[in-house]
Amino acid sequence: MGPTACLVPVILCGGTGTRLWPLSRATYPKQYWPLAGDGDETLLQQTQQRLEGLTNLAAPLLICNEDHRFIVAEQMRQIGVDPAAILLEPIGRNTAPAIAVAALHASARGEDPLLLILAADHVIRDAARFRATVEAGRDAAEAGRLVTFGIVPTAPETGYGYIEAVEPLKVGEAGGVPSPQPIARFVEKPDPATAERFIATGRFTWNSGMFLFRASAILAELERLAPELVSCCRSALDHDSADLEFLRLEREAFANCANVAIDVAVMERTSLGSVLPLEAGWSDVGSWNALWETADQDAAGNVLRGRVISEGSRNCYLRSEHRLVVGLGVDDLVVVETDDAVLVAHRDRAQEVKTIVRQLEAVGAAEGKAHRRIYRPWGYYDGVVEGERWQVKKIQVKPGACLSLQMHHHRAEHWIVVRGTAVVEKNGVEELVGENESTYIPLGARHRLSNPGKIPVELIEVQSGPYLGEDDIVRFEDRYGRSDAGRPPAAVAVPAP
Repeated sequence: MGPTACLVPVILCGGTGTRLWPLSRATYPKQYWPLAGDGDETLLQQTQQRLEGLTNLAAPLLICNEDHRFIVAEQMRQIGVDPAAILLEPIGRNTAPAIAVAALHASARGEDPLLLILAADHVIRDAARFRATVEAGRDAAEAGRLVTFGIVPTAPETGYGYIEAVEPLKVGEAGGVPSPQPIARFVEKPDPATAERFIATGRFTWNSGMFLFRASAILAELERLAPELVSCCRSALDHDSADLEFLRLEREAFANCANVAIDVAVMERTSLGSVLPLEAGWSDVGSWNALWETADQDAAGNVLRGRVISEGSRNCYLRSEHRLVVGLGVDDLVVVETDDAVLVAHRDRAQEVKTIVRQLEAVGAAEGKAHRRIYRPWGYYDGVVEGERWQVKKIQVKPGACLSLQMHHHRAEHWIVVRGTAVVEKNGVEELVGENESTYIPLGARHRLSNPGKIPVELIEVQSGPYLGEDDIVRFEDRYGRSDAGRPPAAVAVPAP
């Protein structure tokens, strides 16, 4: 008898990926970057796209930080996917609360779908093999088992947790997909000698953090093993608020959830766990070295991305986002260029990048958390250059998009359109501003810009005034539901003229 339950992908979009700095930062982490392959698809987009062809596949349910909501929605729109819902976490609370909320939401209408729990930032090179493995786990999941996908080890890694099955796992036999086996135990990251012994038994796999189970099955175990967590999640969902295409979980209730992983809350304690071996070229892309290992390399072992020239270099990862990067006679290096930071590291020390991020955050350096380019629901702005009492930005507004109706207390602005045609409203009066034309926004004027055309509007904005912070904004109308940022004088010391 074939499977009858629909399959709901639950894509967890949390995490900041600090070990992939300077590309991955808190405001735009690694799951939203095109890191794997030669195409433009991001890790999040690839996570959704590799599911196409699964039996009874339903629309995905995505869970993300509220600060990333417009990024997630836009990236789904780019690949033609209409999510079942995008749930917004007001605060990070690990995977158990996220999965509990997903299960509650998916079963709210009396349905009991299969939930395929996925991380948005994994690389899986063999999508067909991955889908075959998911299908192989359906019967067990439909029967009430909590199936986790264990990665068949390729080396005695010490950076992953391990899962032991009760019997040796039959993998790699005639290209077939093995069946799920009951879980004996979960083991934290072992030392090298222990990892060697684990692999020799044939019973151990790496813990991938991917799962397949019925919504009712995981909820029943959560109710039994972590009832307070379920209660908090139910309250957060019951009191959620609709925000455009998003569902915003109630902050106080969700903040009361235990900060705990689903492994700890359920999988290590349940008798219903099964492990299904997965051999599909998986990586969690935990460092630049891991990205080098999973990418296609040239004859000299180099991975080259962007405007890069390599001459006499070997086993390097060289990436440019903007400027030309040249590797001449160097070995085993990671070089990553962005518009405001450059990383040069030995591949063997790539895991230590996160310590640099901590140092940057400790001194309040903006480069530790944010890129120069900041994305908004209407497009983005790029801080080009700044000085005392002035700064210059490049702004791009998507077709059909519109900035909020707003004013500033401490700055005036000049806008110069360099591409497209914009409608600019100033104190209730509209004007059309085309390419190579400009307009002036006086301090205190109510203003907004919209793009009525079919191509992006690009403009150069020159700001001047005693205080140029992003919190000097009062919003009067905003189609994206963003709140008034408030008046800065109460919280900001504005320099004297």
